[in-house]
Order: sequence, then structure tokens, then C-alpha cells
Amino acid sequence: MSLTAQAPERVAASADTRTVALPVASGERELRLDLFRGLALWLIFIDHLPPNILTWFTIRNYGFSDATEIFIFISGYTAAFVYSRAMLERGTLVASARIFKRVWQIYVAHVFLFTIYLAEISYVATSFENPLYAEEMGILDFLKQPDVTIVQALLLKFRPVNMDVLPLYIVLMIFLPLILWSMLRKADLTLALSAMLYALTWEFGFSLPAYPNGSWIFNPFAWQLLFVFGAWCAIGGARKMARILSSRITLWLCIAYLAFAFFVTLTWHIPRLGVWVPYWLANWMYPINKPDLDVLRFLHFVALAAVTVRFLPKDWPGLRSPWLRPLILCGQHSLEIFCIGVFLAFAGHFVLAELLGGAWMHFAVSMAGIIIMSAAAWVFSWYKAETGKKTAAAGYSDADLAGGGS
Repeated sequence: MSLTAQAPERVAASADTRTVALPVASGERELRLDLFRGLALWLIFIDHLPPNILTWFTIRNYGFSDATEIFIFISGYTAAFVYSRAMLERGTLVASARIFKRVWQIYVAHVFLFTIYLAEISYVATSFENPLYAEEMGILDFLKQPDVTIVQALLLKFRPVNMDVLPLYIVLMIFLPLILWSMLRKADLTLALSAMLYALTWEFGFSLPAYPNGSWIFNPFAWQLLFVFGAWCAIGGARKMARILSSRITLWLCIAYLAFAFFVTLTWHIPRLGVWVPYWLANWMYPINKPDLDVLRFLHFVALAAVTVRFLPKDWPGLRSPWLRPLILCGQHSLEIFCIGVFLAFAGHFVLAELLGGAWMHFAVSMAGIIIMSAAAWVFSWYKAETGKKTAAAGYSDADLAGGGS
């Protein structure tokens, strides 16, 4: 979750003769980004399971934000990290083509996941004669009108439970060429326009329709602020904030806000503590809206990130520890691991509902899912390394084949 920038490198812009300082050094991967994106994927998987022992280790129980904010912020940061250099070196057209190639990959992954997910739920619901699975996972409309529902799914309007993050990511990536083009010229203005769209969304209720009714669980008009903020930090915003982030006053303000959020969240689990929250404050705070990225959630994430990067430098030796390697590998293969996590979450639901449902079984299912995700990430990493050797021997670079990704 890097808010600090690496040493700047001057890169000539093909569109004009200006030089632009990029905040990333070529050839060095920011492991903190991989670490926290991997952590976000683990937390999302655990939160998608029925409540269990590991649920109490996810951040949503201790503050306003959760793993989704981590994932979207890092997605914006890494997207700018990867494609801003391409836009400067190769031009807007080539960079946009690479971005849209990535969008297509994410879209295909979403459609593939949707198909497998529906098959998994339908098979279990039919085999065990339990229609509650279809109702709980939100696929009743598909079973009633599969022809209409499939079209709506391809349009990203119909999504079963737990499949809301990828459509949001797809929409945000579609607008990434415009975001980067603007940010490489006027970064602060681009962030200001993003904040203005966020404010207008809250004022006028902008949203995208969902099928069969309602709106998107994650409103792109609001969540774009976190994505753009991540891109702004990668382009150079983090360097601008370095003095503020290093201030002791900033540190204590962040700690105070995190403590406040922790206490408020505690009242949700221990209702009798709610008397300590003044009525006027509760009336102002609630509801803390997740679909429209409530400002309290956004500030909580920023405070958490500011404290984290202060105590976790980019050269922290622990990032090379074998104990953190599974998290980092999952973060480096986030798209594949996210899809596997969604599939495993329903499998975990099935096991706990049909076989055993005790506390230790909940724990075992959670750990089994994490182990499977980590093993899959290791296989993906090994395969990428082996194919990279072959393509390099053939005279092609991995970037030529992959086109970059986030």
C-alpha cells in the first residue's frame, strides 16, 4: 500500500518535448503493493465465508473500511505504475491499446468466472435439492430467465453474490487512458475533478443500474475517487505528500481517527456500548454507505495507509521473508487468485452447510482456502518464470507478450 515514491527517472514524452518525472525506478518491483494486495485477496475470501474465527482478523471488524478499499487503491496505483511509462515512451494510442487489452482479459476472466460459478451453484442446489443456495447466491433470476439473464450478465448488470469487484475494476480500467492522459499533464487537477465527480454523485445520486433491479453494489461514480487517488500517488502525489506524511502531527491525527473508528465499530458488536456515541454524532454518521464509498470509509483507509507506510519502509527486510512469500505471490497474480477465491468461498459455504459447521471446521475451511490460493499463486509464478525463459530464448520479451498488467 505504497504512498511513498521511489527515486524519479526522467523519461522523454513522445507526444511532446517535455520531460516528465516518473516516481518509479525501472527494474524494481514494489513488494509492499504485492503484499497488501495479496492480503486484501485473503481478507476478501475470508469475509465471503460464514463468520468464523478468522473473520475476527479481517480489518472490517476494526474500522470503517475493509479489504475492498485496499484492492481498488492498489489497482489504481499499479495501473498508473505500469501504463504511465508506456504512455510517455510509446504514446497515448499504444498505451491505450495495452490498457484495453488488459480490460479484455479482465472481462473474459469475469465471464469465465460467472459461468463456472453458476454451474457450481446450480449443481449443488440441484444435487442436494436445496433451492436456498440459488436464492442466497442471487441466481434465481438466472434459473427463471436464463436467456435474458445471460445477456444482462454480459452487460455487467447481473452479478451473483460476491462477483461485484471485477465489474467495478473493468469500468475503472476502461477510463484509465483518459485518467492517465490528464494526470500526466495536470495531476492535481485530475484528482480535483475526480473529487468533484465523487461529490456530485453524493449530491445527485449518480449510479449504474443493476438487473433485475437496484444499482451496482460498488458505484463506479464514487469508487473512482479511490482508484484515481491511487494513480495520483503513483504519478507523483506520494512524493508531494512526503513532508505531510512524515509529520508527527499527521501520525497522531491518523492514530486518533483509527481509534475513533475502532470504538464506533466496537459498538456494532457490543450494542450496550452504543450509549457512549452521542445521538447527534450517530445521526450524522449513519448509515456509513459502502456502495457510494462513504467519506468516513475513504478517510479511514487513508489514515490506515499513512500509518502503515510510516512504519513499513519499502526496504523492510521482512518483505523477503519466506513467511510472507505466499501473500506476495497472491498479490502478483491478483486476477487469477481473486477468481479462485470466489469459487472457493461458495465451496466453503457448501461444506459448512452440508457436512460440518463447528468453529474448528470453519477455521479449517478458511485455512484450506488460503492454502489452495497460495499454492495456485506459486504454480502461476513458476509457470510464468518458465515460459519467460523460453520466450527470452526465442528473442521475445515477456512485456511484448503480456502487454503489461496491474
